[in-house]
Amino acid sequence: MILEIVILAMVAAFLGLRLFAVLGRRAEHEEEAIPSRFERAEEPGAERPAAKPAMLPHDILKRRDAALPNEAGVRAIAQADPRFDIIAFLEGAKSAYGMVLEAFWKGDHEALRELCDDDVYAQFAAAIEEREAAGETMDNRLIRIEDAAIKSAELDGRIARIAVLFVADIAAVTRDKDGNVVAGSLDDAIESRDIWTFMRHVDSSAPDWKLDETDEG
Repeated sequence: MILEIVILAMVAAFLGLRLFAVLGRRAEHEEEAIPSRFERAEEPGAERPAAKPAMLPHDILKRRDAALPNEAGVRAIAQADPRFDIIAFLEGAKSAYGMVLEAFWKGDHEALRELCDDDVYAQFAAAIEEREAAGETMDNRLIRIEDAAIKSAELDGRIARIAVLFVADIAAVTRDKDGNVVAGSLDDAIESRDIWTFMRHVDSSAPDWKLDETDEG
């Protein structure tokens, strides 16, 4: 009888140890924080990494995969104007490209005067007047900008100039005074390659760049 009690006690102790081992491991897993896919698991007691400082323009240049044409010019502009950001500039240039084209197609003199310097505005204005004299209108569409890349950059005194090559798909239609299509088609977009040069005085409080020159790419 005593032997049976001893055996049962040993079995109970064994089962208790097994149950504790299983529950203990489960509790450890339940208490352990599971990192999401946007978090990195950290070692216990490890310090969190310090926040990274904001990248300066020259830092961005170093991280580019491809060599930047006239990188020296871009660096000179960045040094003269600490607020200059090459990524923000290219995004703004693409927006300006679309705005200038829309204003020219619609004959919006006021918008063109704000976006262009005097010489470029005069060229656009003359083309608009010639079109209006012929009784024609443009019903164009900027389908997409395939690429926008810096072709050259320079700092002339305190004037920064950056030339950008735009590769875009444009559907162009010209209508006569009666609305009849005389050229082009909205169904067939054509590739347009333009090199536009933007300028800005680096000491200006205004962040806007103006279109300083246009050419075909």
